[in-house]
Amino acid sequence: MPHDVTMPQLGMAQDAGTIVSWLKDEGAEVAEGDLLFEVETDKATLEVEALASGFLTNIAATVGEEVAVGAVIARISETAADTEDAAPGQASPAPVEAPAEKPAGTHVAMPQLGMAQDAGLLVAWHKRPGDAVSADDILFEVETDKSTMEVEAGIDGFLAATFAHAGENVLVGETVAIISSTSPSEPFASAVTESVSGAVPKTAPEEPSADAVASPAAPPITQAQAPVTPQPPRARASQNGRILASPKLRRLAAAENLDLALLADAGHLHPYHTRDLETLRRLSLEAAQETTPSVATASVHLVAETAVDGSHAIAEWAASTHGVSARRCLASLFAGALHEDAPFSVAVETRQGRETYLVSKASGFSQVVPSDEDPIWVLRDYRGSRLKTVALGAEAHPVVTLTDLPTSGGVRITLESAPNRITPSEALMLITTFADCIEEPLRHIL
Repeated sequence: MPHDVTMPQLGMAQDAGTIVSWLKDEGAEVAEGDLLFEVETDKATLEVEALASGFLTNIAATVGEEVAVGAVIARISETAADTEDAAPGQASPAPVEAPAEKPAGTHVAMPQLGMAQDAGLLVAWHKRPGDAVSADDILFEVETDKSTMEVEAGIDGFLAATFAHAGENVLVGETVAIISSTSPSEPFASAVTESVSGAVPKTAPEEPSADAVASPAAPPITQAQAPVTPQPPRARASQNGRILASPKLRRLAAAENLDLALLADAGHLHPYHTRDLETLRRLSLEAAQETTPSVATASVHLVAETAVDGSHAIAEWAASTHGVSARRCLASLFAGALHEDAPFSVAVETRQGRETYLVSKASGFSQVVPSDEDPIWVLRDYRGSRLKTVALGAEAHPVVTLTDLPTSGGVRITLESAPNRITPSEALMLITTFADCIEEPLRHIL
């Protein structure tokens, strides 16, 4: 079955791309994963892989040509002799309209790749509706506020339907695809905003009866019948009142302490992207000018204490066995406490300096590597100093500070964060688990 090669969407705001070069000639045999061509967007030049095996035919876009996202630019055919025309700039055939009910099969949900993740940005599909898939095939890519991950199908079968387009935000747990055991007769693709089942049909307004038109005096209008004053448009409601926004905008808004709810309150539609940042800044400034100075929003401030400090012995063992510094060892212990499956960055600060590392729950000491990324967490180790207690207030990133207990030889752990960066339950779980890791670090490394 021929496979159309289309201009991919490599960014949320991208609507077209320029062909830089073709890496395969017309009629050349290609395998799935081979590099087909290079495309330039307004941000980068990237290589695009083949999503099927066969022969490259019907190249319809030349080098230097700008092509709209979704337009067919070539075809991967079963033979090199396929000469069916593929008009340049012509979009792929529209997917079959979604049926009234979802097809039977296994539902693939948007995974939760981080403790605080409520939605993921679907970056790209690696399979098309109707394609056969294996359990270990990459089905799609999803971006959170910390990383971009590939999601496998998890089951053998056929991709019967997809319920989100590339560039859309999807709530954690929402169905993004269905994999059926048999080849679907009518595979389809729909967007997050399109309802597949359970939609309430729109009905035309009732025409007034002839008697009502002819009646010279209408009965008095009761309060229940009174016309409702039109309200300004509101943002599309999301599950549990969550606000859908791109990971990049979330990071920028958090860094500037901007509340995304201002966009929803002003009636701007979900999902929000970086182009909405200036609007958010303006709304935040207007809100500040309209309100009188008041007590600042309370920050999260939690303190836990350990009876002993078992991390020093582990740090000495990690240094002698793996050549790992004390800061890297501490970053690994913290990753175990945070329970983040997706890699994230944490800055470890001591009196001797500061280093940022990329870690995850599964990271061993040797897998903790330096990183240039902006840290998600800051870990300050001031054990051995004169500092005993900390109450600095919320900063740009959540901060965990370690200090010595004056008498017992244990550790005082202080967590400080802005309330919009971590929920109370997450904060309680983190500080208690990290205290366990400091007191009994063998729980983390075994």
